[in-house]
Amino acid sequence: MRILAIGDIHGCRTALETLADYVGFQPDDMVVTLGDYVDRGPDSKGVIECLLEWQQRYRLIALRGNHEIMMVEARQSRSMLTSWLGVGGAETIDSYGTSFDDVPDAHWTFMESTRPYYETETHFFVHANADPNLPLAEQTEDDLYWRPFFRPKAHASGKVMICGHTAQRKGKPKSVGHAICIDTHAYANRWLTCLDVSTGIYFQANQLGDTQSDVL
Repeated sequence: MRILAIGDIHGCRTALETLADYVGFQPDDMVVTLGDYVDRGPDSKGVIECLLEWQQRYRLIALRGNHEIMMVEARQSRSMLTSWLGVGGAETIDSYGTSFDDVPDAHWTFMESTRPYYETETHFFVHANADPNLPLAEQTEDDLYWRPFFRPKAHASGKVMICGHTAQRKGKPKSVGHAICIDTHAYANRWLTCLDVSTGIYFQANQLGDTQSDVL
């Protein structure tokens, strides 16, 4: 069984489907998506549809990103709606139609059921970051969903952190040994990354359908 982590997708369905074909997902693979499925890219609706399909085919662990948080909160808060529309929400609404009414209930349910984190014996997965001194169950929302990846300290658990959120603008994952960021700026003409956490091999695809791979 492989444990495969996928960075911030941001509405890039073409890159996502190309990446899945390139990696060659198997039914016993565990696929951990790190959040930020919506906003900025052209097809947030298509990304959620793809992930709903994956739930039936693979062992999908879908984490929550700050953009899912903003989208869900924007349904009830006019101030959040204004903020969200300015950071990619407008593109998301366009992909569904003209308003929140065009978003299927199953898509809201998916976003609301995403997880704050996931961990194995050797790694833990979060959207943004983690306080190195706190167990995952005690992390704040600010750490899990909003804190940038700059110089993270090793976590007290001794596990390797896999995260996204902070776009690596050169399109390459950033590893500091005890922490790896795999947000590789997919929506900005860069790459969507899938990391095999056991081997360190990472696979990439973009919106043009190009693929490549390398090792951390």
